[in-house]
Amino acid sequence: MTKGVFTLQVTPFTKDLKLDEPGLRILIHRQIESGVHGIAPLGVTGENPALTEAEVDRVVEIAVDEAGGKAKVAPDTCSNNLEQTIDRARRYAKIGADYVVVFAPFLVLPTQAGLIDFYLRTADAVPVPIIIHNAPARVGVNLEHKGYQRLMEHGNIAGTKDGKKELDHLAKLLHMARDKEFEVFTGKDTTAYPMMAFGGSGMFSVAANVVPGVMRGIADLCLAGKLEEARAIHYAYYDLFAALRLETNPMAAKAALSLMGLPGGPLRPPLTGLNDPNRETVRSLLAEKGMI
Repeated sequence: MTKGVFTLQVTPFTKDLKLDEPGLRILIHRQIESGVHGIAPLGVTGENPALTEAEVDRVVEIAVDEAGGKAKVAPDTCSNNLEQTIDRARRYAKIGADYVVVFAPFLVLPTQAGLIDFYLRTADAVPVPIIIHNAPARVGVNLEHKGYQRLMEHGNIAGTKDGKKELDHLAKLLHMARDKEFEVFTGKDTTAYPMMAFGGSGMFSVAANVVPGVMRGIADLCLAGKLEEARAIHYAYYDLFAALRLETNPMAAKAALSLMGLPGGPLRPPLTGLNDPNRETVRSLLAEKGMI
């Protein structure tokens, strides 16, 4: 699987909350021009649950078209229903996605055996490699290391996007994967540098919506073993990384894009716009970096 930075692509909407297709093309084109390694639409950052099935497919079509083979496309299934997960994954593959990210089932609170079975069934049924999306804070369950051990053996499971911030958890995953064809990515920008510094494959990044070149730089430097240079960038942008998670993702990322004159747009209910104090925090950090 391709290593580096995969942008957790936001989905822009118009003022009347319709899918902003020209805006999405602008955003993805900016990512490609910045040299990111992959586009990852339709996750939490992309407001997947607020989209119709037709919109979900259209977002993938636009991502594949704009990427044009210059970056990998890895959309998220974002479903707790096995049949829908497999159906979406097959559709994504037919449209041209390179990988499919598979969210751990939310709300239903499956056991570890249930989680493993869900991923194995999906991997068996999908024609492109799948990436595990482990996000316990979002779904209420955590894929434990024993479960990972079983799933790492499957030939069609390429890696994981793990949203846990605990470095000991990530370190153990890396240790387990060291002799396998299984890539470990973090889903948090604040842990991207430290995780890559001890062998991680990259990051699925919210911040890349705003600073794609910065995230590409951290990833490339870490992969090249230039850790001191990567660390300097990490510290320089850490406050912005943290601020882009204020309130609920993707509120802050969309606010930042709008402040920069890019098509962020509003959020669909039940999400709301960033509150004024937090918006000012984001604005101040962008101004500090000369971005607005």
